[in-house]
Amino acid sequence: MTLLIAGLLIWSLVHFIPSLASPVKQNLTDRLGEKGYKLIFTVLILLSLALIVFGWRSIEPTILYMLPYGLKHVFMLMIFIAFILFGASNYPTRIKRYVRHPQLAGVAVWALAHLLLNGDSRSVVLFGGLGIWAVLEIILINRREGAWVKPASAGWAREFRGLAISVVIFVVFAVAHPYFTGVALR
Repeated sequence: MTLLIAGLLIWSLVHFIPSLASPVKQNLTDRLGEKGYKLIFTVLILLSLALIVFGWRSIEPTILYMLPYGLKHVFMLMIFIAFILFGASNYPTRIKRYVRHPQLAGVAVWALAHLLLNGDSRSVVLFGGLGIWAVLEIILINRREGAWVKPASAGWAREFRGLAISVVIFVVFAVAHPYFTGVALR
């Protein structure tokens, strides 16, 4: 569990630097340049992901709770919605008129769905940790950026193209899920 928790802490702390410690980011950027800062950020995020993956795989899960199996389709729909939100952060979309941070909201929905689907110890730590991080990040970014200025809507062609890309990515992840997580979709 130590590797998993260490990975989550590194992930969270590195992502919190711009929100909570902008002077630290500015100091690093001044000393290392923008590229140097981004390189360190990337290395630390890759390290955190490696710790998360190795930590996850090293833990023998203990079942803490089980929700009714009949709700699985609701939770899978939540994951599908999370992918749409996540994708919406990368292009102009009407979703951004209703959700200020679609990528982080997508992570929060994804994490909640995984918590509801998987009641084992390592899932609670991983998805609970990422869900808490996403919600805190939304709060901190909102505080840093102030009032929300809603963007203009995109054209419908762009909207549907972005949605189609999100659907394709969702299908690819669903098919590949057992191979990169070691957990089959049930």
